[in-house]
Amino acid sequence: MAKYITKQRRIFLDYLEFHPDEPLTAKQIAEALSSENISVSAVYRNLSDLEAEGKVRRSTRVGNRETYFQYVDADACKACLHLSCKKCGKTFHMCASNAKKITENIKMNESFVVDSQNTVIYGICVGCKK
Repeated sequence: MAKYITKQRRIFLDYLEFHPDEPLTAKQIAEALSSENISVSAVYRNLSDLEAEGKVRRSTRVGNRETYFQYVDADACKACLHLSCKKCGKTFHMCASNAKKITENIKMNESFVVDSQNTVIYGICVGCKK
């Protein structure tokens, strides 16, 4: 059954859609939406619902107790492989042609189809490598 979308939920979803590559804490989201009168508890409730629907990915960083949430149902994220920096936590879309080469290679050589939307490759980004 589809969840009724209130004005506040629409604002919340629009915010996440605009920030698909950013792992955000519930506190960061609540602060960004505070002017829209969206409470921290509403943020947690919506994140929980979206996680259950498979639209939000939960993660943590090494050496940090914060929980981060990344919206993976954004149009820009669908069928993309993601690259995630283990140092700064920033997530990037892999170039479509490189992602296709990797997934096709795995499909052909391993007889395995990669779920691109839910696949994250971890490493160190150029900015953190310097």
